[in-house]
Amino acid sequence: MVNMEVFLNYLKVFAVGGLVCMVGQILINKTKMSSARILVLYMIVGVILEVSGAFKYIKEFAHSGITIPIVGFGSNLAKGALEGAQKEGLLGAITGGLSAVAAGLTTAITCGFVFGLISRSRSKKI
Repeated sequence: MVNMEVFLNYLKVFAVGGLVCMVGQILINKTKMSSARILVLYMIVGVILEVSGAFKYIKEFAHSGITIPIVGFGSNLAKGALEGAQKEGLLGAITGGLSAVAAGLTTAITCGFVFGLISRSRSKKI
């Protein structure tokens, strides 16, 4: 029975993560929105879901299917800002959001730097 629970968890993660990606692809194909605007939209959706309290219910259902995409980044940013604001006021709102996402940002910057050293950049041939 444990294997079936694990399978269902994987299925939920895949379905929700796939839905997030599918909506992004539809926005790219059907609108004139750039990828950068879609990323910002997803991050704002994560902030709105966190502030409204809906994100925790989606997270309980979908686990990493919703936390790994940028929606989860927006949620963590909002959660940190809310906690910081409650503890330290306006300055805490700014520093709380940044400290909540510091590990993810540090990892992204470090990996980008390492891959930049290893990889060779070249221009696209048109």
